[in-house]
Amino acid sequence: MSCTELQQEEIEVLESIYDGDENFKKIDSTTYQYKYGEDGDNKSVIVEIKWGENYPESSPEINLDLFYNKHILESVKEKIIEHVQQQVEDLLGSCMTYSLFDSIKDNLDTLISDQPDTPQVTQKKEKKEQLTKAQKRRIMDKFGSEKDRPRGWDWVDIVKHLSQTGGQKS
Repeated sequence: MSCTELQQEEIEVLESIYDGDENFKKIDSTTYQYKYGEDGDNKSVIVEIKWGENYPESSPEINLDLFYNKHILESVKEKIIEHVQQQVEDLLGSCMTYSLFDSIKDNLDTLISDQPDTPQVTQKKEKKEQLTKAQKRRIMDKFGSEKDRPRGWDWVDIVKHLSQTGGQKS
């Protein structure tokens, strides 16, 4: 059998196995995703498998760099990919997408054991104290502001600025 015939056969098998499974998603004829865990769970992950032209004779591409997986630690992603690549070596030459998804499902607890149960909190930057105009004026008066400067003395000369930056030519 040629690679395309094997791929067509595997597509039929996958569609029959995962019929009605909301966690399985067919992106296109060569890309498939499976979600492990529940939405909102910090340990839920989506694994994407993309077939190449010579699949199943060549190994598929395993992708975990999806927006949904932004909360997953890099070490956990590497652990999952390493596990899948070990399985791929044993299954080269045969249809393996279901086997790979099933292997991840069977070993999910050990694969994501390093992932924390709750999301990590990032520290927020402290806000600068906002001064009112009156407070700013008092500070300027206290530290020697010159009151005889004309309005706009520190404004940027717009024409000069545009001539230097090459403003829009008409």
